[in-house]
Amino acid sequence: MTFDELFDDVTAGGRFGHREHVHLTWLAVRAYGVEAAIGFVSEGIRRTARYAGAPQKYHATMSRAWVELVGFHLADEADFETFLARNPALQDKRLLSRFYRSATLAGAEARAGWVGPDLQPFPWTDETR
Repeated sequence: MTFDELFDDVTAGGRFGHREHVHLTWLAVRAYGVEAAIGFVSEGIRRTARYAGAPQKYHATMSRAWVELVGFHLADEADFETFLARNPALQDKRLLSRFYRSATLAGAEARAGWVGPDLQPFPWTDETR
């Protein structure tokens, strides 16, 4: 599936809030794996924000971090609702504040490219993914 097809699937109600972001990411990670989903989701969101006339809404670090968080929690759930029920923390759009200082995420470097966590490491390593 293309990003646009996944986007259309999760925004059938016309909204693209946090829940829809997580849903789209869950679909992408299931379809492509974490590494490929990072580029797939990041580029799709960047393109969508640019098309909507709001390129400043794209945030590289947040996009990648959310893909990695979803990938870390992914199991064999057959549906998104079960995934959310098993991983309620992912419903909190402020979850990244456990790993990042707000000043770090607000910085130009994090918006433009990957910046690793500066409060505590993510609960995975490349070996655990």
